Amino acid sequence: MSKPKIGILGSGMVGQVLASGFLQHGHEVMIGTRTPAKLAEWQDKNPDGKVGDHRTTAAFGDIVVLATKGTAAETVLRLCESKDLAGKVVIDTTNPIADAPPENGVLKYFTSLDESLMERLQRVAPAARFVKAFNSVGNAFMVDPVFKEGRPTMFICGADTAAKRTVAGLLDAFGWDAEDMGGVEAARAIEPLCMLWCLPGFLRNQWTHAFKLVKA
Repeated sequence: MSKPKIGILGSGMVGQVLASGFLQHGHEVMIGTRTPAKLAEWQDKNPDGKVGDHRTTAAFGDIVVLATKGTAAETVLRLCESKDLAGKVVIDTTNPIADAPPENGVLKYFTSLDESLMERLQRVAPAARFVKAFNSVGNAFMVDPVFKEGRPTMFICGADTAAKRTVAGLLDAFGWDAEDMGGVEAARAIEPLCMLWCLPGFLRNQWTHAFKLVKA
């Protein structure tokens, strides 16, 4: 059985790392970008990878990964045809990081604790099946992470149970334990984990960690 094709919306480091990871795990992959030249080096390293515009990439993917800056996420979704996102699993890696410097190591967000960025994105593409994932760790550890304490935990959420099962399977293949935290509103709690993950980095230049949920 062939693996689902992956369309990556976003050509920054998160998009490139995840695209390379999905290729290594046997998926066909296309990255969507407005500046294809930005991906020349990535294509040299990943000759089987494809590059297109956002609309073409959304149509290509059986599963779509939104891997843009939070400030650009809604705009990028609107560059896609709504019919090309309808019914598809959309893995939302974004965080609502504001264009302002951290305060004592704490990132500033343009959302409140009463509304997540993923809730806004779900309203932009209501027929897409959004699942929050990959937002609470640095890109160096997103694919096949190795920690001496064992497999790390990726907290996920979304309105569609089957979509979350699909994403949990992808995470398992990437070396993560997925922990389902509920509906789309749970992104209000999951997105701030990026703030927490970044604090040791900004304060002590410590970036080599991930979260792990332990259970009795």
